[in-house]
Amino acid sequence: MIVTVYTIEMAYARMRELQDLANRSRAHQPAAAHRVDKTRAPRTDRKR
Repeated sequence: MIVTVYTIEMAYARMRELQDLANRSRAHQPAAAHRVDKTRAPRTDRKR
């Protein structure tokens, strides 16, 4: 039986790979960068 030890370094490397892939796919979708995030509360510019 082969036991593979999954280290923090391996997890970190995988996380970086996924971030790189996400950044590359985001770069090919310029409209997504300008899309408004619907989950955020609307900004209210109140005078103080």
